[in-house]
Amino acid sequence: MNAPSSSYRSGFACFVGRPNAGKSTLTNALVGTKVAITSDRPQTTRHTVRGIVHRPDAQLVLVDTPGLHKPRTLLGERLNDLVRSTWAEVDVIGFCLPADQKLGPGDKFIAKELAGIKKTPKVAIVTKTDLVDSKRLAEQLIAVHQLGAELGIEWAEIIPVSAVGDKQVELVGELISKLLPEGMPLYPDGDLTDEPEQIMVAELIREAALEGVRDELPHSLAVVVEEMLPREGRPADRPLLDIHANVYIERQSQKAIVIGAKGARLKHVGTTARKHIEALLGTPVFLDLHVKVAKDWQRDPKQLRKLGF
Repeated sequence: MNAPSSSYRSGFACFVGRPNAGKSTLTNALVGTKVAITSDRPQTTRHTVRGIVHRPDAQLVLVDTPGLHKPRTLLGERLNDLVRSTWAEVDVIGFCLPADQKLGPGDKFIAKELAGIKKTPKVAIVTKTDLVDSKRLAEQLIAVHQLGAELGIEWAEIIPVSAVGDKQVELVGELISKLLPEGMPLYPDGDLTDEPEQIMVAELIREAALEGVRDELPHSLAVVVEEMLPREGRPADRPLLDIHANVYIERQSQKAIVIGAKGARLKHVGTTARKHIEALLGTPVFLDLHVKVAKDWQRDPKQLRKLGF
């Protein structure tokens, strides 16, 4: 690794915004690989996933927090606590606001919370610009500026971006990096995330399991990887990783939805997840999936602990 120049910067940034504001998609675009679960259903990110962006002049570590929202369950309250504790520890906060939706109570709720964090530089990122015309985009940029002015937030930058169309993504990385403190890299050169592999594998399975059934059971799905072990007795050039995982739902009636007619749905989930896991780990995988009922787990502290929250 080249010795960093004297003006090298490194630090942590997090993207905040109401659920489905494009935070995970932007994280993935910046890191250039799939590290955060993306979905068109709000509230899918539950773990703090860190993506690491290596630049010639900086190392930017992205902390992806769950969307802050008004909590209705114990899980919701725990997620909000996690968000606030993360905000207190990062060097830069990027506030994501989708270009295709007018600023609403959810955005104002988060902006008020941000206004209370005085020292950390804040960047407003207007996401999903590929979905609007230039007039609508200009209106949104003005609205974001005014929101900051009303609450006493001085935006370090206001940046329009489309992670899907790869427009301005590089600029977001550059502008946030400039706001980081000077310092040595925090992670080795090739690392893209410090999330334990087991958690990332569980997230990929959960994403595959949500495909197509989001409307029926968006939040009642949790995945726990019970074990990941290399298959014994395989030749060195043909390794195989055995992964045993449980998909938990809250009610017996949801089991049929996840498994599908004659198990077809679960088989499809297994095939999709396996492809992504093999791409992530770079090794062939045998994936063994079981669907189990954990009754009302989102409201039960004991179950929440067992499922990793």
